[in-house]
Amino acid sequence: METRQIGRPTIPTYILVHLGKPEEEAENLQISFIDYIKNVACSEIYPSWPEEAIRSNVLVQISFALNRIYNEWYKSKGYAFDITSLPSYDQTFKKGRDLFENISKIVDELFNNYVVKGNHVEPYFTEYCDGKTTLCHGLSQWGTVDLAKQGKTPLQILKHYYGEDVSIIRDAKVQEPIASYPGIPLKLGDVGEHIRMIKRQLNRIAINYPDLPKQDTIHEYFDVLLEQAVRKFQEIFDLEVTGIINKSTWYKIKYLYNAVKKLSDLYTEGVSYTEIEMKYDLQLEKGDQGRHVQALHYYLGVLAYFDKNIPSLSLNAIYDENTVQMVLAFQKEHGLKETGIVDITTWNQLKEAYLELLSHLPKEFLTYKDEIYPGISLSLGMVGEEITTLQEFLSQIHKKNPNFPQVDVWNCFDTKTEQAVKEIQKRYGLEENGHVGPLEWKYIVALAKA
Repeated sequence: METRQIGRPTIPTYILVHLGKPEEEAENLQISFIDYIKNVACSEIYPSWPEEAIRSNVLVQISFALNRIYNEWYKSKGYAFDITSLPSYDQTFKKGRDLFENISKIVDELFNNYVVKGNHVEPYFTEYCDGKTTLCHGLSQWGTVDLAKQGKTPLQILKHYYGEDVSIIRDAKVQEPIASYPGIPLKLGDVGEHIRMIKRQLNRIAINYPDLPKQDTIHEYFDVLLEQAVRKFQEIFDLEVTGIINKSTWYKIKYLYNAVKKLSDLYTEGVSYTEIEMKYDLQLEKGDQGRHVQALHYYLGVLAYFDKNIPSLSLNAIYDENTVQMVLAFQKEHGLKETGIVDITTWNQLKEAYLELLSHLPKEFLTYKDEIYPGISLSLGMVGEEITTLQEFLSQIHKKNPNFPQVDVWNCFDTKTEQAVKEIQKRYGLEENGHVGPLEWKYIVALAKA
């Protein structure tokens, strides 16, 4: 389930430019990223400058724009664009302006290169000014002309202004821009890499805001501890206190994270690769294997049982041709792009269809409803009917096998329940984390009904 914000930055195919001040009504122009950079370069520098000066300025302009996009600088503030057209806020962009041929050719060569600082991931916030009418702590555009005449290379010019630890990332991947928000609200019981990312961000914000509870473990499960932290965050920053990460809460977290890390600042704390490290891919496709594929197979299997439009094929722990055919059938039925690949859009639709099925199960199957996975990950501290059902199954396993841990049936996922779940995970070679997903549920029901 690929997302641009997680991992090495990519070059967007297009950028949304607001033709005015951020808060005023103005046109939002969608333009290809490469044409945007050509326009900015031709608006701010002269074609008669030495080539090395032009190159250093183009690299700076690319990095500035990518920093805005990567950090979702404006979207985290509630705006629907990536950057403005004004130099008082961002860079100079003039709609419909003519382009200089030599500058355009240089942009064609450099558009997928950008500047980074030290071992940071994000494109560096390359602050700059013209060096004549305005001065700043970053690069001087007219100053690059003098340095180029001295025989300095673009990288040497960049180091002169930004420090010896800057470098250039070359030939970055180009792809369609995708917002970091996963598309649906995240809540207790959800699972995914977006949750791991949010936990890291909240922990960093908590350094500056000590009232915010810190997460002891950075994992992919939306558990009770995360819900408590989200509620506190919403309380501190005057959001509706729900414990659910909707779009407004997501981007408020993003905004605060950017602020405390100073990601749009010359003197940035920066983002390291360990902070964005993913334990699992964000996209499932043919050839993949492991528990996430098995979980996908569980959902597909249940849906196929009740939906004649999805073929009920043999599935295992590998994303094989059978998986592809079932995914293609699901995508076709729900009006999705038929790729046979499970991206974030397909995954969200799959979960929605699964939960919809559970809420409208045919009458003849209601007796067996408890045997079907409830669609949310169950873990320590959670309460509800699903927990009672889980504990009843675990209690049945104990009665059949007294060596299996005994649990109390009382509607709360306690430490006894967690220990019993870990025993199941140990027996079936699953990660012993005490969380109940579709695989754990499948094995627990099978043992209880055996």
